[in-house]
Amino acid sequence: MTTPMIEIRWHGRGGQGVKTACEFVAAVAIQGGKYSQGFPEYGPERSGAPMKGFTRISSEKIREHCSIYHPGVVLVLDESLVGPEDVCEGLADGGSVIINTKRDASSFSDLCGGTIWTVDATSIAIEEIGRPIPNMPMVGALLKVTGILDLDHLLGAVERDFSRKFDRKTIEGNLRAIRRAFDEVKRDG
Repeated sequence: MTTPMIEIRWHGRGGQGVKTACEFVAAVAIQGGKYSQGFPEYGPERSGAPMKGFTRISSEKIREHCSIYHPGVVLVLDESLVGPEDVCEGLADGGSVIINTKRDASSFSDLCGGTIWTVDATSIAIEEIGRPIPNMPMVGALLKVTGILDLDHLLGAVERDFSRKFDRKTIEGNLRAIRRAFDEVKRDG
C-alpha cells in the first residue's frame, strides 16, 4: 500500500531557518527511502523579510515541480505573519496548521478550517540552542503532528549532517529542541 503525497508549506522570516528546515526534512525523507522535494521561495532577500518554503514527501515519484498551493500541513515559524499573510490559503480539507507561539491553539480557532497545533518553538530554541531560531523545534512538532518521518531517523540525520557544520554543543541543543517540541506541541480542542 502506498501513502499519499504530503505537501508542506512553511511560513517564516529570513533568518529563522525556513530554507534549512524545508530542505533538511526533504533530505531525511530521501535518506529514509521516500521521494521528496524541499525548496524555498524568497521575496526581498533580507533578514526578517517574509518567505515561504515547500516540502513534498511521497512513496511514489513526484512529478510536480512548483510551489505548493493546497498543503496538507502549514508551519508558521513567526506568529506575526498570521493576519498579514493568509497562512491558511489553500489548506487541504482535514489539514493541519502548526504555529510557533506562546498562546494556546484555542486563540487561533477562527483562523481556518484546519486543525490548529501550537508550540513555543522560539522559547525552546533559546533555552536549548541559545539562539531564537525556531526551525528545528518546528521540525519536531511536524513529526509529531504528521508521523511522516521517524523521530529516531531524523535525530540520527541531525547527528550525522550537523556534525559537518556545528560543534557538539549546538548539535546536542538541536536534538533536545526537536525532542521537546515533539513532546510539547498541542492541539486545539
